[in-house]
Amino acid sequence: MALDIVGDGILISGKRILVTGANGLLGRRVVALLSQTNDVFAVVHEMPTEPIAGVRYFPIDLAKPWGVELLPARVDAIIHLAQSAHFRDVPSRALEVFQVNIASTAQLLDYAWRTGTERFVYASSGGIYSGGVQTFYETSPVTQPDTLGYYLGSKVSCEALASSYARFLKVMVLRFFFIYGRGQNRTMLIPRLIDNIRGGRSITIQGEMGLRLNPIHVSDAAATVLAALSSENSGIYNVAGPEILSLRELCNEIGALVGKSAIYDVMPGTPSDVVGDISMMSAHLHVPSVAPRTGLRELI
Repeated sequence: MALDIVGDGILISGKRILVTGANGLLGRRVVALLSQTNDVFAVVHEMPTEPIAGVRYFPIDLAKPWGVELLPARVDAIIHLAQSAHFRDVPSRALEVFQVNIASTAQLLDYAWRTGTERFVYASSGGIYSGGVQTFYETSPVTQPDTLGYYLGSKVSCEALASSYARFLKVMVLRFFFIYGRGQNRTMLIPRLIDNIRGGRSITIQGEMGLRLNPIHVSDAAATVLAALSSENSGIYNVAGPEILSLRELCNEIGALVGKSAIYDVMPGTPSDVVGDISMMSAHLHVPSVAPRTGLRELI
């Protein structure tokens, strides 16, 4: 049974809310929660096989030119979760990634300003921070442009675009760290680790323990998005899980669940950790509660 957390007593009702990326792992969960008490307008690449009752779907290919006339005349809030599925295919599909990740963000921000939208929530990534053996705070340095890469560069660019609108509407930038949960694309980190361990394929780690990370279950991530909608301020927040694990520890947890020991290919060197400090998130948005040991069972 899927884990479900509504989030710290937060109740959002009677709002008109536009959600992009509504067919994605996080988008599906957010739409399902919000649609219980709100009018939800879901932007999707194609219609879902199992539409959520009461949700109005807008099939729009964000990789191609599109106009805001396709959207509702006005909404109270926008949750922009959409990102290109081809983020690994750069430079061959760089322009598609640009259209989905950057151009659509600029277009939605302009739409929000022109139509009087009150809140804009943007999904960024914890991968933008400069690597190292430390915990990342919201004030930590961002990786230099020459090593950031196209996908993460698009996230940094859109953070700047979104933050520039904070004079006109409430803007919340959420830097997610390794969301996981039922139904996730098997090419993503944690499903890929599960499939490799189950299939007897080796896991490459740097150093004996590998990098450290604190992945967040999709139910906690969705609860944080709902909390961001209720915030009276603009801000940037890390969104990560409650438990820090090394890659070896994570794979050992997976191995115990699938009944098969992980095989490691240990490389020399010191790994760059990807750990997000969640003090701000816990104090102002949502306290994550799903430990990997519990959340991983959904993916096995």
